[in-house]
Amino acid sequence: MNNLEELELLVKAADSKRAENTIVLNVREVSTLADYFMITSADSNRQVAAIADAIIEKAKENQIEIRRIEGNRAAEWILIDLGNIVINVFQTDQRKYYNLEKLWSQAEAVETTDWIAE
Repeated sequence: MNNLEELELLVKAADSKRAENTIVLNVREVSTLADYFMITSADSNRQVAAIADAIIEKAKENQIEIRRIEGNRAAEWILIDLGNIVINVFQTDQRKYYNLEKLWSQAEAVETTDWIAE
């Protein structure tokens, strides 16, 4: 499975738990940390945790290596490091505060609309 196929599975997992404003950035040209960053959010800590759990479960089901998970206790910002893909699940206020989209504004956005249910 290639990175884009993995991303599609993970975006769909987040969407299944009503993740909001999901974006995927191709950061290969601007960062050595990963190939892709996925950023998504929800209004409550409980929903942030549910989204992260769905992503983690989908990764495990598909034998995608999970290198590290940070932020589980507070569930305001959960980072899931899958090596080539780094996923940030934010509570909405935290997402606005950290504004990763601006930090990585030089990265190209990946089109995901076909992956997300209407």
